[in-house]
Amino acid sequence: MLNVGCETDGLDTGKVTGYGRVSTRQQDAVRHVSDLLHAGVRRDDLYVDHGVSGGRASRPQFDKAVAALEDGDTLVITTLDRLGRSTQNMLAFADTLRSRGAGLRVLNLGGGDVDTHTPMGSMVFTVVAALAQMELEITRERITDSVAKRRAAGKDLGGRRQTFTDSQIRNALRLIESGEPATQVARDLGMSRATLYRRVRELPLPAA
Repeated sequence: MLNVGCETDGLDTGKVTGYGRVSTRQQDAVRHVSDLLHAGVRRDDLYVDHGVSGGRASRPQFDKAVAALEDGDTLVITTLDRLGRSTQNMLAFADTLRSRGAGLRVLNLGGGDVDTHTPMGSMVFTVVAALAQMELEITRERITDSVAKRRAAGKDLGGRRQTFTDSQIRNALRLIESGEPATQVARDLGMSRATLYRRVRELPLPAA
């Protein structure tokens, strides 16, 4: 497993602050919290936003987590999409932390644990962030293409209920997690926001 920039022997490390976020009230943050605690974050230094999209300009707990960072500290997140921003904004955010003497650690980035405190970790973060943005664009195209094909086949006509696979609903959720407005994503799928959230709640839990 990739492990970049997480060696601390001989270094005077600062405080470790953890941040988690779930986009809908129906989602459970237990796994995020567990992973952050396992990574060495103290419960008193853990901040979690519930029902907040990554695209929101104001994320109360995220703002508090960042404000609490000091020189030598590290902000820990589970996955890159917890930041929920474009590649450009994510890289700018990492640079902002670096200018303050703080770092960003992503527990699962490119299949491993990456810390931007180090040159290698910073490079990996830059590359994977760009790839994540590209994958998001592909996901958006898949949803658009799926809806276009259904409309071309007349499947949204005659009052018949449209059906979408769990994979398509997960793709829609990924767009919401990345900051896309839930209302717009639901509209693109031809369903109401309430229906989309119901389908999200009905998704089977991922294998442990």
